[in-house]
Amino acid sequence: MSRQRILALPEFNVAVFAFLLNYPWEFLQVPFFDDMPTMPHWEAVVFCTRATLGDVLIALAAFWGVAALTRNRSWILQPTLRTVLLFVAIGVVITIGLEWHATAIDDRWQYADTMPTLPILGTGLLPLIQWMILPLLLIWFVRRQVRGQLALNDA
Repeated sequence: MSRQRILALPEFNVAVFAFLLNYPWEFLQVPFFDDMPTMPHWEAVVFCTRATLGDVLIALAAFWGVAALTRNRSWILQPTLRTVLLFVAIGVVITIGLEWHATAIDDRWQYADTMPTLPILGTGLLPLIQWMILPLLLIWFVRRQVRGQLALNDA
């Protein structure tokens, strides 16, 4: 597959922009997790990088979920309110499940007292806000990038 075709793949762009948008967010959340502010620098970088790679997988799962439901891998080029809401909803549901599993079952991380949480689920509000705001930016960036790349390929 040529470089131009790879650059025009929606999945490639979802992965790239999910990484670029979520990486700084993960670092900004550090004060809201127990032990993160006092963790050695490199350990914190690795932890945030792993979390960001998880965010990339969530974004890809949400993208493919919408693509399967709409039977259209190109939905992101002409997003509708329905596809955007589906994309966000899938990401939010996965995030709630993963946050609950990581904090309640695996004890992989805990929220600091400063993290606002949902009353019943106990899910951190910042990870939920992350999956309500960043997907909108992600769709915008991916749409612009893929459309631009397709236009270049046609030229």
